[in-house]
Amino acid sequence: MSVSSKTIVIVDDEQRTRQGIHQTLEQWAAGKYRIVTSGNGLEALHTLRAETVHLLITDVRLPEFSGLDLIRSLERDSRRPAIIVISGYAEFDYVQQALRLGAVNYLLKPIDKQELLNAVDEALRLEEERQRYEQLEKIADPVLLELDLQAATLSDPIRRACIYMAEHLHESITMAQTAAHSHLNASYFSVLFKEQSGLSFTEYLHRLRMQRAKELLLHTQLTIAQIGERSGYRTDKYFIKVFKVSEGVSPSRYRQQMRKEPGNID
Repeated sequence: MSVSSKTIVIVDDEQRTRQGIHQTLEQWAAGKYRIVTSGNGLEALHTLRAETVHLLITDVRLPEFSGLDLIRSLERDSRRPAIIVISGYAEFDYVQQALRLGAVNYLLKPIDKQELLNAVDEALRLEEERQRYEQLEKIADPVLLELDLQAATLSDPIRRACIYMAEHLHESITMAQTAAHSHLNASYFSVLFKEQSGLSFTEYLHRLRMQRAKELLLHTQLTIAQIGERSGYRTDKYFIKVFKVSEGVSPSRYRQQMRKEPGNID
């Protein structure tokens, strides 16, 4: 997702505050963000339900449908934005509730412009990190993930082999080369690797290459041929064939499908 498509929603029933925040963020963003304002919680909720919002800045106290009600309504929303709450000095109980509900920061009225910009910058960074983490979870190979979690149980030669493969994925890696790097003969290495990882050398390498390819497809603008090469495949034709067998779709189709999902970051 490009930066220009990010949306910030400001919710405050006080027009002066609402417009002041809007003006400050408009000048700061210089067109890089879409900034929407709302005078009440229900109107803001409609916006949040209708489109992807990346940052919500809301007063904790609003008539009819409060800022806390608004935050609670987003509790189980997969597209939940980062949240900054606004409050007066006498409303810290509301702020504490908002922070427990997942708000990342709060601003006290009257709002200092630099504090606002610092809070917004930090909130957007946290939101992007969360999105990236969720994306990595979606594409992570569960077998490799489980093996990573059990890395402490692997012997030093097998750990060295796994590191070696990850660092040389763009090359043509053989079992003999990897075994030699771990100071083992190929036959013994093959048995030991399968015994400790639960995977054959070939299957592990294949999964590692597919994982790298998926990460590059999602997070870079590299061509399919470049991604295939960086994942260790000799030709783009062979890469496309192997990827399709493994994932059920071509690399280009996989990229399209993943980037169409709400909240994805290009």
